[in-house]
Amino acid sequence: MRKIEKTGKSKKLTVYSLVTLVTIVLLQSCGSVPVTGRKQLLLVSDDEVISLSLKQYQEYMNTAKVIKGTKDAEMVARVGQRLASAVESYLSNNGYATEIQKYKWEFSLVQDQSVNAFAMPGGKVVINSGLIPVAGDEASLAVVVGHEIAHVVAKHANERLSQQIALQYGGAMAGNILGGAAASELGQTVFGLGAQVGVMLPYARKQEYEADRLGVIFMAMAGYDPRVSVPFWQRMAESAGGGNNFEFLSTHPTDANRIKQLQSVVPEALKFYTGSTTNQPNASSTNKTSTNTSKDWTF
Repeated sequence: MRKIEKTGKSKKLTVYSLVTLVTIVLLQSCGSVPVTGRKQLLLVSDDEVISLSLKQYQEYMNTAKVIKGTKDAEMVARVGQRLASAVESYLSNNGYATEIQKYKWEFSLVQDQSVNAFAMPGGKVVINSGLIPVAGDEASLAVVVGHEIAHVVAKHANERLSQQIALQYGGAMAGNILGGAAASELGQTVFGLGAQVGVMLPYARKQEYEADRLGVIFMAMAGYDPRVSVPFWQRMAESAGGGNNFEFLSTHPTDANRIKQLQSVVPEALKFYTGSTTNQPNASSTNKTSTNTSKDWTF
């Protein structure tokens, strides 16, 4: 009887210790998203996530037809760098200066008629040529680029990978998990370039809404009128209803809830936009952008 009791206590202590260890790991692995402040689970280091995703990105770019030297390619690069500079200025002035060192921004336009775009950890953003005519102007393109940059800044890929680890391994030590074949398998699952939807597997609805919110704030920081975001997404939804191949919409929330959220976020974004007013712009003013891109946002 004594032997059995001792074994039982030992098992209870082992289970308790394991639960305690997992709890400590999870608590130490919590991060928060800039601007929104949402808490998130980050079990994997940024360097590991970038390394995993970079291999997928390079394989994709080796086969993609990159467009260079055209007006559209120059617009993609211009919008991307303008947004990146504004975001880095905000991060630098709000306690996230160390994050900037991890970004190696690249903004590429590739020949692909599907209306799509994606971003990878570390700052690799790809826009398909099919999205350009739908955007129609630089400010509307900034809506999409801002959305993709938001995924990078909010570490949504890291969060999704961490959630996969927690589900499959019960919160085991991430460093051990990512040491072998599991790393490649999880990388394929999370980043999945070329799989199912053509580029990246969809993020959770919560992350997509957060990227929408951050995206319009980021575009406002860069001097683009955030009010163009609502008509842009309405235009995208209407065009998609005509039977076009809109992969970008197929993996993102497209119902009335998205438009409703954007309408509620625009007033918040206007606080970051120089020269903004409380009145809704008319059709001609929504395509204009502010020339002020140098403001250092500090809050």
